[in-house]
Amino acid sequence: MSDSDPLLDIRNLRIEATVYAPGEVPRNAVIVDDVSLRLERGKVMGLIGESGAGKSTIGLAALAYGRGGIRLTGGDIYLNGREIRTASPRQLRRLRGREVTYVAQSAAAAFNPARRLMDQVIEATLRHELCSKAEAEKRAVELFRTLSLPDPENFGKRYPHQVSGGQLQRAMTAMALCPRPDLVIFDEPTTALDVTTQIDVLGAIKTAIRETGVAALYITHDLAVVAQVSDEIMVLRHGKMVEHGTVQQIIEAPREDYTRALISVRAIEHEEKKPTQEPLLRAEGITARYGAMADDVLSNVSVDLYAGQTLALVGESGSGKSTMARVITGLLPPRAGTITFDGKPLPPALKARSREELRQLQMIYQMADVAMNPRQTVRTIIGRPLEFYFNLRGRKRDARVQELLDAIELGEGFADRYPAELSGGQKQRVCIARALAADPKLIICDEVTSALDPLVADGILKLLLNLQAREQVAYLFITHDIATVRAIADSIAVMYQGRVQRYGTKTEVLNPPFDDYTDLLLSSVPEMKLGWLENVLATRKMESAGN
Repeated sequence: MSDSDPLLDIRNLRIEATVYAPGEVPRNAVIVDDVSLRLERGKVMGLIGESGAGKSTIGLAALAYGRGGIRLTGGDIYLNGREIRTASPRQLRRLRGREVTYVAQSAAAAFNPARRLMDQVIEATLRHELCSKAEAEKRAVELFRTLSLPDPENFGKRYPHQVSGGQLQRAMTAMALCPRPDLVIFDEPTTALDVTTQIDVLGAIKTAIRETGVAALYITHDLAVVAQVSDEIMVLRHGKMVEHGTVQQIIEAPREDYTRALISVRAIEHEEKKPTQEPLLRAEGITARYGAMADDVLSNVSVDLYAGQTLALVGESGSGKSTMARVITGLLPPRAGTITFDGKPLPPALKARSREELRQLQMIYQMADVAMNPRQTVRTIIGRPLEFYFNLRGRKRDARVQELLDAIELGEGFADRYPAELSGGQKQRVCIARALAADPKLIICDEVTSALDPLVADGILKLLLNLQAREQVAYLFITHDIATVRAIADSIAVMYQGRVQRYGTKTEVLNPPFDDYTDLLLSSVPEMKLGWLENVLATRKMESAGN
């Protein structure tokens, strides 16, 4: 193989899978159709598109691997000049973890909790007999330092549960780089991280790529993120290539409507509404902890939420946002403080609340996949609160289910489907309909768009705003995504280490002067600009040196 040949050369790739749907005969479906790409040594190509576009499937194809019954049925995959789609299992074992490695989206699920980090980071290097254990550990420590992990010499002695999510994601990057591979597949490595952690991980990944000279496929649904680490971008949809070009061309002069839609998503901000009445929900001096001996997770938190409005709780992971939701729902009675709902004291414990109090306060969860029973139809899922709260049954229940399906813009034909037959956005809409079925006054939305790609998330936000205008329901919206806050919030509480750091209307909170943490949070939101990441990291380095 000459230096002028590409490291990775995928030609006319076709990938299929067998689809099983309840009550139907299994059928073959094309997952990726006629996709080609060439990746040079030391370069990074971003693969971007909505859920189901084929991004991860193509990334795994670079290892000649298809998960979950997926089959590579056509085309050629050349790595280092060798065709690997038809390689033997023995050849693939030598290839994977040596020439090409993989960084998964969820490091927490990828690490063995019973083994120390160092043992896992150097495992592939030792298995392929690339060097001695002492040399592998020295290499790992160097990578820990490059990736800005704390106390690099001793970091590997820790177990996965003893480090943060962002540190664990960087440890997984070290594991992928330790064998000195030619190619690394980064599969949504920062999607589950809050923005302040994400920028650190992005900076560490970019530094590691530059210093090691490795090539990479970077898979994500966030165009602003991929623009900071890539040389080229390929836009995918429904298993086909939509557009391919340099980062500058894709961002500044996109040719296709779909690419332009990805760039412009959520550009318009929601205009905040002014409160004119007493708050629907008032939390005063809330202090809470998990267990009698634990430290306080919330400390003296006070917020108000008005009918027909949205209060966003914003902050990094561990700031107390979801804990506040647990306190409001009665799942975690506070150690101190009171909650008033609709002018009346709300019992702190769930079991002490009346059915009417339960009905008026509903919740939509982050992961729709695990929030619904996979063995129940949409009709049953939405119908249960109708039966429980209003004793609706038979035709009356079915008619109301259909009204709710119409309200969430799903319409006819969805009532008898199972969750497995729905897309991610459709599942979240069903969860919204289930909450609305109780006719609540307040809905707590816990990161309801963070697992969705931008266009689908944008549709969910617009749906929530339309429903709010029509039903006058209030939302407590928990998120770490500032773009989401701009799109939906009327007021904002910025939380940090269990306290409210900044609180007020959206205009007040998102405009200077800022406190240090809010400034850090807002400046960490990726922007669709070339060189944005380098500028932010350089500014912070200078500020740190000045202090």
